[in-house]
Amino acid sequence: MSLFSIKQVDAHCDIPCGIYETDTMNHAAHTCVRMLEKIEELGAVDNNEKHNTFVRCIMTKEQHAERVKHELAVLWGDYFKPEHLDRYPDLHEKFWYTLKQASKVKQSIAKEEATKLQEMVHDIAHMFADSKQG
Repeated sequence: MSLFSIKQVDAHCDIPCGIYETDTMNHAAHTCVRMLEKIEELGAVDNNEKHNTFVRCIMTKEQHAERVKHELAVLWGDYFKPEHLDRYPDLHEKFWYTLKQASKVKQSIAKEEATKLQEMVHDIAHMFADSKQG
């Protein structure tokens, strides 16, 4: 029996390190779209192999939609500062709606929802890149 309990936690470094990127969330959003394309390509899930592929695609979509949410939260909470609001007055609204869209992707198998998420993430990535220019 141990006197101390060690709990594993996951987080961005919170030093703050100043290392931020949007490639991960773009990749994750693209993966959501691709998994839904693969589901469409399956057609009727009428045998065990197709069922297995369907389940794996859903699981992957779920994981990547959650990754989008995590990456958005880190960027929103750690990178963007109050002074960014002067330049991007809709910053909070864009992040909030994109987080909500990632939840919609988790709740659905509609490729349109995932494509919309991909576009919203792309828009935030452009805002992030622009913020680093000046």
